[in-house]
Amino acid sequence: MINRKPAAPKPPMGWNSWDCYGAGVTEKDLLANAEYMAKYLKDYGWQYVVCDIQWYEPAAVDTDYNNFTPLCMDEYSRLIPAENRFPSAAGGKGFSVIAEKIHSMGLKFGVHLLRGIPRQAVHSGAKTVTGIPARDIAAQYSVCPWNTDMYGVDADKPGAKEYYESVFALFAQWGVDYVKVDDIANTEFLKDNPYSAAKEIELMRNAIDRCGRPMVLSLSPGPAPIAHARHLSANADMWRMSGDFWDSRDKLIEMFGLCEQWYAFVGDGKWPDCDMLPVGRLMVTHRKLGSRYTNFTHDEQITMLNLWCVFRSPLMIGAEMRDNDDFTLKLLTNRELLAVNQHGAKPVPVRCEKEEAVWQNAVEDGVPVAALFNLTEEERTVSVTLRELGLTGRYRLYDLWQHEVVGTVTEEEPISVSLAPTASAVFKLI
Repeated sequence: MINRKPAAPKPPMGWNSWDCYGAGVTEKDLLANAEYMAKYLKDYGWQYVVCDIQWYEPAAVDTDYNNFTPLCMDEYSRLIPAENRFPSAAGGKGFSVIAEKIHSMGLKFGVHLLRGIPRQAVHSGAKTVTGIPARDIAAQYSVCPWNTDMYGVDADKPGAKEYYESVFALFAQWGVDYVKVDDIANTEFLKDNPYSAAKEIELMRNAIDRCGRPMVLSLSPGPAPIAHARHLSANADMWRMSGDFWDSRDKLIEMFGLCEQWYAFVGDGKWPDCDMLPVGRLMVTHRKLGSRYTNFTHDEQITMLNLWCVFRSPLMIGAEMRDNDDFTLKLLTNRELLAVNQHGAKPVPVRCEKEEAVWQNAVEDGVPVAALFNLTEEERTVSVTLRELGLTGRYRLYDLWQHEVVGTVTEEEPISVSLAPTASAVFKLI
């Protein structure tokens, strides 16, 4: 086994094109959002710009998938960018020009990849880098239930290992820093075996380790089976705990339970993933519903970010960032809260109940952090004692959203705060 440093020693922070552009993102969209990030967010730790699914499909224009549509592919059965959407890919350049521009802004570039090998390669008789036909390594029974682009790869077939190595070698040549692999953390097509692609995960891990370029390996979609947490930790840098997370209060409340299940596996360069942050302007290219701003209230957005940060989930913005309003920009630039996410310790669930939750973490210098959440739709007072936090003595309460000391707490006087519906508060104890 190759010894490697963690590709993500801290939870990755960035932007992903899915929530706003679905399958239809273009080169212009990517670079414009990268420029916004470089100007307004890079100083706060945001750095990844990730191009999501269907970048290899000329006909993709919106959120919908076009079943069995022609894809762009090289002579070795590897997907390449559609030049009508990514003009700089012409002449065999792939994503290298886009990656170079994003790197020049001081940022990092990521791409989406569906598990497997293109069905188009299998059906057309195309070969892989070793000369072995694509059909000879395809697992034709292993298909994604929501996308028709790929067959799974039979990891035990000659040429399977070399095929994945060739894919990630191409990504390394382009300058890719982050790969979100889909239809793999939970393959979904086998309901009684959602982790059926374990061997493909191992092939990808091997391919990244041998490609000569560090890359974050992010696995989607969830729910990743917690029974396989150790295998995930051994092979991936981050993995989805849930299905696609959107701006629904019910989904937000469900995430508290998932965090309670997964908190023990957070840290040491391994990051269970709460999924993207559906804030700001979303669904820009949605064919039927049209563009809209997030359905979350301000309190719900703050609660979401508080949980993601205290839990130390990766942070991926879903918005068309050029349309961020003042609230959204302020939400994403709370330096003191982001420090908990980036420099904290392992998260600790102090209390996880139906009506309320309390989580504990710390900041880089070991200063304790307590987060209190109201999970009801009514105003509620949430309290926690120093003893519950494993502390003694007297502390000043520093509010990470008000950016000031708001009170004191002792062993006789607990932290107690009145919270609006689905609201929360985070304090440093100094």
